[in-house]
Amino acid sequence: MASIKERLEEFLSAIREERNLSPYTVKSYQTDLAQLVDYLGRMGSLFLTPSRIDHEVARRFLISLEKQKYNRRSLARKIAACRSFFKYLVGIGEVKINPFKLISTPKLERKLPNFLYAEEMNMLLEKPNPNTTKGLRDRAILELLYATGIRVSELVKLSVNDVDTAGREVRVFGKGRKERIVLLGSHSIIALKEYAEKSRPKLNKKNKKILFLSRQGTQLTERSIQRMISRYSKNVGIGRSVTPHTLRHTFATHLLSGGADLRSVQELLGHNSLSTTQMYTHITKERLKSIYDNFHPRARK
Repeated sequence: MASIKERLEEFLSAIREERNLSPYTVKSYQTDLAQLVDYLGRMGSLFLTPSRIDHEVARRFLISLEKQKYNRRSLARKIAACRSFFKYLVGIGEVKINPFKLISTPKLERKLPNFLYAEEMNMLLEKPNPNTTKGLRDRAILELLYATGIRVSELVKLSVNDVDTAGREVRVFGKGRKERIVLLGSHSIIALKEYAEKSRPKLNKKNKKILFLSRQGTQLTERSIQRMISRYSKNVGIGRSVTPHTLRHTFATHLLSGGADLRSVQELLGHNSLSTTQMYTHITKERLKSIYDNFHPRARK
């Protein structure tokens, strides 16, 4: 019978290949599950066999995490990682019951997603210098993220064949390699065409099919795009953290504020559950309240 360490390596390989998760997400799984393995090792070598782990052991592990003063969000993530790992072990017949299945997840307060107002978004989109190779590329990236709401992990994997400017479409492969089609607006089409004609040929030193390339002609990383967006947002004076996911939140918020229906936004974002998309309705409601309070003459004393 394989040890829990061996099964963990198999599990990480499986989620990396089959679920198409980002390297960052896989690293989070690895870190959280390494804590479980370390805890079991301190209990004794017998507990490094998956079949020895029962609900009581899982409960004690949770208690040990709580004593380390992790916040609710971190605890929920760690429990979810353990639950997912043992679900995999059940699936391959290594164990019969998932010991983490009945471990309750701490209730989280839903945080409203950070988004940009239209004026801020416009300032950000205008910041890259269109007279430089890098500026044309960066503007195309920003326009595409805002136009489509795709994840940065999806953007870095796009190939030139995935973009159809004539049909105003982009083919995206999301979580679990699930394919969906997102739409392009006129501004993003112009930016993509300028990048393709004037900038990308200078960057494509290695005859790559990847759409967005670095100065070295290699595929851009998620981290490099995060740094780029952070730098531009600070340069235009946006006084809070702006990430690629902020642009995804902005895309959804602006659509719903403009009257788009929730189901359509769900499909464009690639959400499996409508409840995930519903968090954006809270933003639009809060914004409406703010507008009402500021402009209605009898809203406040």
